[in-house]
Amino acid sequence: MSQRSIEIVIGRLLTDEEFRESFIRDPERVLHDLSDTGIHLTRSEIAALVSMDAQLWNSGAERIDDRLQKASLKPTSQSRAPNGGDDL
Repeated sequence: MSQRSIEIVIGRLLTDEEFRESFIRDPERVLHDLSDTGIHLTRSEIAALVSMDAQLWNSGAERIDDRLQKASLKPTSQSRAPNGGDDL
């Protein structure tokens, strides 16, 4: 179960902009809150995720195709267009 939880967290960090931003701001709180949703991590796994360079998540997300991203609906000056703007 723990490996599956890690895969879910990493997947969300790479594809969910709001989740990633929240994690970068306060990783311990975000990972703790995940336990309320049934995603359980060990202390060692939490420590490993928290110790990673936060820039990894942003740079990794930039390499994921926009069609696989969950774009933030919050207005920002650097919002990405969903689906690369191809849905017209």
